[in-house]
Amino acid sequence: MADILNTPLSAWHESHGAKMAPFAGWNMPIQYEGILAEHKHTRESASVFDICHMGEFIISGPGVKEALMKAVSHSLAELAPGRCRYGFILTESGGVIDDCIIYNLGNDSYMVVVNAACAETDYKVLSSRLAGFTCEDISAKTAKIDLQGPKSVEIMEEFLGENLHNLGYFAFRDTTWQGRPLKVSRTGYTGELGYELYIDSASAVALWEALLRDERVKPAGLGARDTLRMEAGLCLYGHELDTEHTPVEAGLGIMMKSQADYVGRAGLETVREKLVALEVEGRRAPRHGDTVALNGEEVGRVTSGTFAPSLCKAIAFAWVKADRADAEAYTIVTPRAGLSAQVTTLPFYKAGTARTKLS
Repeated sequence: MADILNTPLSAWHESHGAKMAPFAGWNMPIQYEGILAEHKHTRESASVFDICHMGEFIISGPGVKEALMKAVSHSLAELAPGRCRYGFILTESGGVIDDCIIYNLGNDSYMVVVNAACAETDYKVLSSRLAGFTCEDISAKTAKIDLQGPKSVEIMEEFLGENLHNLGYFAFRDTTWQGRPLKVSRTGYTGELGYELYIDSASAVALWEALLRDERVKPAGLGARDTLRMEAGLCLYGHELDTEHTPVEAGLGIMMKSQADYVGRAGLETVREKLVALEVEGRRAPRHGDTVALNGEEVGRVTSGTFAPSLCKAIAFAWVKADRADAEAYTIVTPRAGLSAQVTTLPFYKAGTARTKLS
């Protein structure tokens, strides 16, 4: 088994009582005070998350935009410098190798931010598809810390001493903190207003501790990050997204706006299963792999399930056969009992502040 990797903050987490566990090959904090408390604090104030395990690549060279548009599904034709966009790296048949965000850095240069578990494969795929262009893996020297929550804008403005009300959703800015280059991106994975911060790995602990000096900020682990992303209706690679399903099957077809002839585009027309969102009354949550049944027939399986603290009920995602995906309710078969699950619309939690207009 490969050695478990540590982020620049792993020692800090351990010394401050975090419950640690392996995640995507990394030693990561699952919780500090507790998942419910960290979830609630993020919804009401602001929390910091260690996301240093993610991968970052710089892809550059004259004409790189046109080449990149054929390598990924992102619509980059009108993406201006200072803006970023979510999309996918696809297989030839349209399956998802990874979901990622691409940043237009200007001057024929882009940053691609990928999932930790997929980083090695992503780099090989992109390097192959973009032969002739510079592809640099900057993951080891890049730290990523997320500040998420409705109070994050006022916290960051005081922290940096600059206006962030004019930084729109999925926009980013290069600035400095204590003389160190800092990239501030108004993006996140919680459904709340927030910022993803990129800084040199050597500065990660200093930035983390400086943010936590604000009494409105607390640390949060991957447990709360998962309940928050679930409530926000956001997919997780390896659960709702994988090489066996297309973004269209996952209900993300609205994002497939690129007109380029990118790898995997032809495969998007095939729909074998559909991802459905389910609500279950009560606290008993379905789990990954639980069977989904309709009138006694097995028609699918749960990809993710959790108790949603903001909704006081259980929620789940499930893959369901395409010809059985129009039902209003299903039964989820768990080891203990059958759970009645109602189909709902996303996001599960509809009061999130992520898209709040600030200017």
